[in-house]
Amino acid sequence: MGQSISSPPPATVTRTSPLSSCPMHDVPSTGCPIQHNHPPVAKSSGGCPIDHSSFNTLNPTNQMPNLPQTPISPQAVPLPTERTMSSIPRVVDGETKTDTHQTWEYPSPQQFYNALVRKGLDTPPEHIETVVEIHNFLNERAWGEVMKWERRVAQEGDEEPHLARFKGRPGEMSPKARFWMLAGWLLPSRFNTEPPFDRHDWIVRRPRDGTEVRYVIDYYSAPSTPNGDPGFALDVRPALDSLGSVQQRVAVSMDDVWEGLREKGWGKSERGGTKQARS
Repeated sequence: MGQSISSPPPATVTRTSPLSSCPMHDVPSTGCPIQHNHPPVAKSSGGCPIDHSSFNTLNPTNQMPNLPQTPISPQAVPLPTERTMSSIPRVVDGETKTDTHQTWEYPSPQQFYNALVRKGLDTPPEHIETVVEIHNFLNERAWGEVMKWERRVAQEGDEEPHLARFKGRPGEMSPKARFWMLAGWLLPSRFNTEPPFDRHDWIVRRPRDGTEVRYVIDYYSAPSTPNGDPGFALDVRPALDSLGSVQQRVAVSMDDVWEGLREKGWGKSERGGTKQARS
């Protein structure tokens, strides 16, 4: 539990290049689909025609500004403004006066592009729809991994936890990611030396008692699948912020160890019985 490897589902975006089963067909096959290696675009001294006043106010739930749906310079390709609803709960039944079930809403391709421009990240507009598909796919996978952890501590009758708020921290490596980078530096033949291309911190609230648990998600590039689709690895785990999270991490680690030993046949005799220790 914690780390999972997956590849995106088939793309639904119309494109002129040959069809591929992966929405990453038009973007680099490894690493983050957003090009981080380009320096921020310099702002014109003559001022920008877009009103940036709303960019300065951050939404406390996701640490993002209220992005407009209007094209932004130097965009030359029109982008869709329709937004997609996720499966990630935002408000659970009984927590609002209307007793409605709400889920997080993904940004539209236009909003996503505006956010990248605001951050100074150079991504061609014609690739944005593909990038948004992958962004949404990885978030759904991350929530699935969070739920695996949550089911271990859930009690009978509990309502489903929901994502209260989150924050992207792409420039900050988690302690665990730093540890694996060190391991890769010491033993490059055994461990990966590539750092995660992104990091999120998600705050998950449990309706039973209102407890909030911080989850750390590291996003890695993974080897391509046999049919050539790029893969991604997600390392999802509760942060070591409380004794309960520490106990949960230790328990899962021990389960993984025992599972590995069972797969190797440890403790089993050639006849299938349990080996007896000699005194």
